[in-house]
Amino acid sequence: MDRLANWADLTEAAPSCGTGSALRCDRAEIAHFHTERDVDLHLTTWAVRRFEQDLGSATAVQLVPGAQWVTVRLEVDTDIDLLMTLVSLALRAHQRCPVPRDAPPARCTAARTAVPAQPTAAERRPGG
Repeated sequence: MDRLANWADLTEAAPSCGTGSALRCDRAEIAHFHTERDVDLHLTTWAVRRFEQDLGSATAVQLVPGAQWVTVRLEVDTDIDLLMTLVSLALRAHQRCPVPRDAPPARCTAARTAVPAQPTAAERRPGG
């Protein structure tokens, strides 16, 4: 969070979910740091739809159906690089499609369930 808190477009804030800490831009919350390793990013509906295949193939990213937020699990250095890239994407997405000031805040994924991994063919077979 320290590296991102120095970005000109981000300021530290209390997260709307009440867990951890947050960064926001002038119109919306961008990131919630729920733990040292779990970060929720507010990418917007447009960005999630636009990059859904890429996000879904990233092992560090968890998608929640219908959510404007994704969770990034920070386990290795490349996950931090991915986080930086996705925060930049989130800022661009909020510039492209700003959230109206009177809109209720979009809920982060902290209390939601991520998309479960698809069962393998062996697991789908009876008795498998």
